[in-house]
Amino acid sequence: MKHILFFILFFTALSVSAQIESSTKFKTIPGGKFTAKPKKTPVPETKDPLANFNDMPAIKTPNVFENTTITPKSKFQIGEEKSKFTMSTETDFANPGDRYVAKMEKDLDKSLKDAGLREGRGVLVKKNISLGDFKTKSEYFIVKFRDFGAIDGDLVKVSSNDYVIRDRILLDSNFQQVKINLAQGFNKLDFEALNIGTLGGNTAEIQVYDDKGNLVTNDYWDNLAAGFKASIVVTKE
Repeated sequence: MKHILFFILFFTALSVSAQIESSTKFKTIPGGKFTAKPKKTPVPETKDPLANFNDMPAIKTPNVFENTTITPKSKFQIGEEKSKFTMSTETDFANPGDRYVAKMEKDLDKSLKDAGLREGRGVLVKKNISLGDFKTKSEYFIVKFRDFGAIDGDLVKVSSNDYVIRDRILLDSNFQQVKINLAQGFNKLDFEALNIGTLGGNTAEIQVYDDKGNLVTNDYWDNLAAGFKASIVVTKE
């Protein structure tokens, strides 16, 4: 009997010590307790972008006419017939100022001719002009003139080195000639317009020959103003 109690106590002590060791080696962590539930994020509400415009009251166009039952027609309405009565011969697309251009040009042309600024070929030349430079062994030159434009009373003075050879030549349709003796070296032959003709500027055709009858130059001046010169420079060798 004593032996049986001993074995029962022995096995009881082993089981207790085993439980104590297992409890010291492994210790479980109790799970946390959550009393509050997680909050849900609310979904944003989408609004119709045209909702505000739909709520706006309609805008009515004010009627500027006292009688709202009458709507006048536009003067520029397509298809409206224009009045056929007119005293002008111009078309709808013509420039209204064009009808004055022809008359203005005609009046200007007449004024220029009356003032001697035009002879039907251009504006009056108000400067001295050169007809060329030449070298020669000739003792003299024969210079011939005629009016190549309208015969309107053009007058010319002829000089050589400022010495007057002919003080007045009336130009017509036939050539008139002048003999000019040449000095040794430099010679400047000037043909001065003394006036302008009744139809415009001074105009002349000029031919120059040497003492053997050879043509040196054939030239002209056109619409030269009074007091201006056409000149030839000659060097006698």
